[in-house]
Amino acid sequence: MTQAPANDLSAYWMPFTPNKAFKAAPRLFVAAEGQFYFTADGRKVRDGFSGLWCSGLGHCHPRIAEAIAAQAQRLDYSPAFNFATPDAFRLATEIADQFPGALNHVFFTNSGSEAVDTALKMALAYHRARGEGSRTRLIGRINGYHGVGFGGVSVGGMPNNRKAFGPLLPGVDHLPFPYDAKVSGFTRGQPDRDPMAYLAELEALITLHDASTIAAVIVEPMIGSAGVFIPPAGYLARLREITAKHGVLLIFDEVITGFGRLGSPNGATFFGVEPDLCTMAKGVNNAAAPMGAVIASSQIHDTMMEATAFGIEFFHGYTYSAHPLAVAAGLATQAVLREEGVYARAAALAPLFEDLMHGLRDKPHVVDIRNLGLAGGLTLAPDPEGPGRRGQALFLAAYEEGLSIRANGDTIAIAPILTSRPEDLEDIFARLGRAFARLG
Repeated sequence: MTQAPANDLSAYWMPFTPNKAFKAAPRLFVAAEGQFYFTADGRKVRDGFSGLWCSGLGHCHPRIAEAIAAQAQRLDYSPAFNFATPDAFRLATEIADQFPGALNHVFFTNSGSEAVDTALKMALAYHRARGEGSRTRLIGRINGYHGVGFGGVSVGGMPNNRKAFGPLLPGVDHLPFPYDAKVSGFTRGQPDRDPMAYLAELEALITLHDASTIAAVIVEPMIGSAGVFIPPAGYLARLREITAKHGVLLIFDEVITGFGRLGSPNGATFFGVEPDLCTMAKGVNNAAAPMGAVIASSQIHDTMMEATAFGIEFFHGYTYSAHPLAVAAGLATQAVLREEGVYARAAALAPLFEDLMHGLRDKPHVVDIRNLGLAGGLTLAPDPEGPGRRGQALFLAAYEEGLSIRANGDTIAIAPILTSRPEDLEDIFARLGRAFARLG
């Protein structure tokens, strides 16, 4: 299951990767099956991060692979503008059936980044359609991650994703990071803290700018890419109350929390909070082909439909929206999720995962651990020589132990495949324990 790597690594400029260091010692995957990758040099590596939060059903799932192959032989591409395929409507319906309340209109994109920019544009267009075009301000959150489009980077709050690209979008504010390790460190699940400790700033921003200028607030239900940080109990419900009171739209970025990571179809369902818009990607089709989407409430959809008497109601879209191969993968993925009871299986596995995560508390340099569902994060004390070095060292040590994890600076994230067995989780943490031993 291996093949020789290409000799020349210079042409490919890799994303979110220290290119010079990688090309000096490349890690090249050439095949995958189930919970494992296979490398060009003949190694077998357990996937402890579900790809990039996205391959929750494991790799090369036969039902998904077969669906893509059959679709490629039947219809490889159909124009996304003024034409559609029946399966696109089927998949939209299956997705809408899993979201709460009036969230029932799905707009397909090709990634989470595109989904976020789409949702932001929907929010602005909706307010204009209802006669409140003054609502243009957007509010994100410190350490939030909403992809890499200019809209997503603007509302996102991860400094390294922003600092090289100038002023970005105007009229954007950020809420405080809803986590304080000094009072919530090593919490299992949602911290027990007054959510207004973090949401008072939203009320202050609304007072400062006036609600009539604010279009939307966007948050991750559970902060994922920054390193798995869980807001306090009641935070999202209180956020919903404040935004609704002032006519501000609430957007949940469900790119990570959608389709099983929390043992639930999505974060909106898990937390019992209904936003106005949700973005999604990754798990929607097990990442077997690029796909993202936005689901909008009936109020947003119907307002925009009714605002245009003739012609296009929303001047937005992508050449590859609802691409037939991505849709085929999506339908197969949703069938597996449903027929194999994956959400319930993930929820049942979560207590063991929690125990294994917090079992790392005494490992060298660990200063905090967090978890929710099948998502876990830990923070390492920075190396005296500089931040990020210790996280990268653990990432490389884990790879040497045949394990793929995620390092973001000195924050480590673990996200096992949703269909894991207890012994799979135990193997992940056994390998991770050996990786810690390598750190000394």
